[in-house]
Amino acid sequence: MKTAGSIEIDKPIAEVFDYTVNNVPEWSNTVVEGKIVEQTPDGVGSRFHVLTEASGGKQMEFDGTVTLNERPTAQTVVMIGRQFDIEASYTFEDIVGRTRVNLISVVTPKGFMMKLMFLMVGPLGKRAGCKALEKELASLKEKVEGHPA
Repeated sequence: MKTAGSIEIDKPIAEVFDYTVNNVPEWSNTVVEGKIVEQTPDGVGSRFHVLTEASGGKQMEFDGTVTLNERPTAQTVVMIGRQFDIEASYTFEDIVGRTRVNLISVVTPKGFMMKLMFLMVGPLGKRAGCKALEKELASLKEKVEGHPA
């Protein structure tokens, strides 16, 4: 399932990029804990571990890897979980001192039952995914704009 969204933030691009990629548990509504497992000099190949919590209280763990890191314009991470994998691609555009953040998220279910569930929820699941993505971006905007430079 693929979802996409964007938001404009009233901060410079480098500041938005750095805050977004370095403070995920602070701004995310779902990531409650994150730790770096291995940091590479250019970011690509860096590994991390996150604990997420869905609105119903269900927790899931993911092992992630940075697959693209082009500060301050793009970062992509792949997170491997037990029930599904997530690829999250962020791009950052300078808009005369403001920044547009674009996020494309692709969730790939694992196993027959998860694939069947994704197929059954279809458009409702996609709609819920879009709403969750909008909430994540709104939270990012609120936190970045409230964060001192």
